[in-house]
Amino acid sequence: MNEIKEQAIKLLKIEAEAVHALIERIDDVFISIIDILFLCKGKIVLTGMGKSGLIGKKMAATLASTGTPAFYFNAAEGSHGDLGVISKSDVVIALSYSGETEELIRLLPALKRMDIQIIALTGNPGSTLGRTSDITLDVSVKEEACPMGLAPTASTTALLAMGDAIAITLLKKRGFSEEDFACVHPGGSLGKKLLLTVEDLMHTGNNIPSVSEEIVMKEAIIEISSKRLGMTAVTDSSLKLKGIITDGDLRRGLEKWGEEFFSLRADDVMTHRPRTIRKNILAAKAVAIMEKYAITCLMVTDDKDTVEGIIHLHDLLRAGIA
Repeated sequence: MNEIKEQAIKLLKIEAEAVHALIERIDDVFISIIDILFLCKGKIVLTGMGKSGLIGKKMAATLASTGTPAFYFNAAEGSHGDLGVISKSDVVIALSYSGETEELIRLLPALKRMDIQIIALTGNPGSTLGRTSDITLDVSVKEEACPMGLAPTASTTALLAMGDAIAITLLKKRGFSEEDFACVHPGGSLGKKLLLTVEDLMHTGNNIPSVSEEIVMKEAIIEISSKRLGMTAVTDSSLKLKGIITDGDLRRGLEKWGEEFFSLRADDVMTHRPRTIRKNILAAKAVAIMEKYAITCLMVTDDKDTVEGIIHLHDLLRAGIA
């Protein structure tokens, strides 16, 4: 068992050192690559074979999801007609640790004739790919983590990390925002958290539990029960929020006043200055407020404290936000 642990720890250390060594490669060459990609009028085309090809697919996906149009191109199919998907306005990023991958090398003359800029990410800058490309970034590693030095391990980890560095640097340079991110991630819980607002989920109109300040608690309880949200807003004649009455307020009131509680006015029992939220705020923010203050609902008001709706934790749970 100790031998297994030692081997795993050794691998992680080698890969961590390989990534750490890349820090020195963030130089003028890296900056030039970012400038080329930022100014690209077409798409970023990632191409490679084997493990490098798999990293290329991941890089293309990360770029595309962070504001830089990109796609993966199968180098093996390039010389059989698929080269037509690449246009002169595109930039090609070619990935090959050896820099001598046959399928990539065969593409280079055609790409050169099309006057397409080629960026090489390789562990061998002096290779055919490194020498032929317009700009070459050295992603070499001291050693592979594989005991035989054969299986790509540290080299693919370093290449993956450099790809992330490129994508996130471009994200920052483009000023890519959370709202932009949501637009390209509309599905799943991530999209919901970044797209859905309080207004999309709140109860409105007759579905808002609401009573006036002077109403007696016997009637307020009926309103709470009928709307099934465990609370009611207390408003004045112009629908401005004055407070709320929750199930907790009912329990505490009955313990304190007994039967007399049912004859009290709503404004005698209500919680003053309850937590509120605006309807244009992200629903995920409503969850954060509820968690912070250990509450299950928020009144939705405008800038004049007029009640516009109510949002409950159950609504957020059903929407997959919480």
